[in-house]
Amino acid sequence: MMPVETLAFVAPVIFVAYAVFGMTGFGAAMVAVPVLVQFMPLQFAVPLVVLFDLACTALVGGSNWRRVSLDELKRLFPWLLLGIGLGVTLLHNAGSRWPLMLLGGFVLAVCIRGLRGSPAKTNIPLHAYWALPFGVFGGIFSALFGTGGPIYTIYLSRRLDALDQFRATISVVILLSGVLRAGAFGAAGLYGQADILSAAAVLLPVSLAGLYAGSRLRTLVPPGLLKRAILVLLAIAGAGALYRGWISAS
Repeated sequence: MMPVETLAFVAPVIFVAYAVFGMTGFGAAMVAVPVLVQFMPLQFAVPLVVLFDLACTALVGGSNWRRVSLDELKRLFPWLLLGIGLGVTLLHNAGSRWPLMLLGGFVLAVCIRGLRGSPAKTNIPLHAYWALPFGVFGGIFSALFGTGGPIYTIYLSRRLDALDQFRATISVVILLSGVLRAGAFGAAGLYGQADILSAAAVLLPVSLAGLYAGSRLRTLVPPGLLKRAILVLLAIAGAGALYRGWISAS
């Protein structure tokens, strides 16, 4: 069983991360993983968070599947699968230094882009062949850090004009990614680590409570303030992961 003092730090992180998910529909792993790696190995944190992602994404996205773009799923799926395979291999075999620094740098880049404000959306769609790089890199980042959502979002937002179709498709992509990652992590033996399943059992209710709280708060917090607060929180977490990787001996 995970030490009580560790759980005391980890539980609030999980609650806040899934409150963010409840308010925005994304971002739980980007909030949770950079903070969790301050208390546990990356190879423990990412498979742990994937289990919570599966439960929460299924609850939030399951009602919208009829609006999913099957054509885009068919384009992304083989490359997403390849990327997840590469990412799981790296997570299982790589040391911690460069993955942590890559995670921190990626999160900080997303935050800087968000705080500067997104440029006006172009009406020119991406060509279908962009499914290959976005699928591969989204899969790699999903497996390594649980943070592939922004990559899939960039691709699908430029392929799907209908907002309801985009939301439904990104929800299913993230859910499908979670199922594949969980299976790959299990095959790689990452769920055989001591304490990981017992920690998941203890913390799953915390993630669901955060999801519920975030869903209730969504209509009470001004969207602009919410966005900036989340980005600042992410920037702090990303800087912590970058520092953790820098001082790592491996």
